[in-house]
Amino acid sequence: MFDGFVESTSILNKGMLMNHNHNPSGMAMNQNIFRIGLSVETISIYLLCCGFSDGGAVISTRNLLGVWNGTREALFDGIKELEKRNILLNIISGGEDKNVYKLLENKSWKL
Repeated sequence: MFDGFVESTSILNKGMLMNHNHNPSGMAMNQNIFRIGLSVETISIYLLCCGFSDGGAVISTRNLLGVWNGTREALFDGIKELEKRNILLNIISGGEDKNVYKLLENKSWKL
């Protein structure tokens, strides 16, 4: 009984991941994130940001630090790279642990 449930749930989750939106305007996660030569850590940060946005949570350094299991340095380096590529925009600067970010549409990304 549970095997069928797990399998159908897994299929449902795959569909949701492929078609999810990370903000109310309907901007879907862009698969190009995997093709532009970013490090695994930086891509992970992007995916965490999408998850926060999907769940209606603020994308902030505080929230990211709460779930990040890499080094602080890797987190902040990844955030800087996403900012440099116009993927993530710092909208409130409140010190290292208090910054708030916004994901930008892929048309503004610097590939």
